[in-house]
Amino acid sequence: MKRELTITREGIDESALAHGRAQLSKSGAVIVFLGVVRDEEDSNVISAIEYETFEAMARHQFEKIFDQIEQRWPIQSIRLRHRIGRVEAGAASLWVEVIAPHRGEAFAACQFAIDEMKRVVPIWKKPISEKRNE
Repeated sequence: MKRELTITREGIDESALAHGRAQLSKSGAVIVFLGVVRDEEDSNVISAIEYETFEAMARHQFEKIFDQIEQRWPIQSIRLRHRIGRVEAGAASLWVEVIAPHRGEAFAACQFAIDEMKRVVPIWKKPISEKRNE
């Protein structure tokens, strides 16, 4: 299984990421998930989220998640890009691509990756409140 993990302060360029996609001749499904910062968090208006991480541990946890995916589903490729630093509302903070022979496997692996990431990967977020002129 091809794996690619990027933790970055740079924006997520979907078209550039699509150009880096693995060979699809044996694939029946490509699932792409884009996580976008909402302008509301816990009923509060926000302008951005500040993401922090303990990168070495985050990379370790992501590799464990990828190992579990490889054991459970016949995935051909998984690529995951997570931003850190300030991410404005409306901008993408997470991009996940899973390539597999069948859609069910691809959807399941993508959902698992996101759920496990939220559960075990040390990436913390701090909402930044929007200042209002009154």
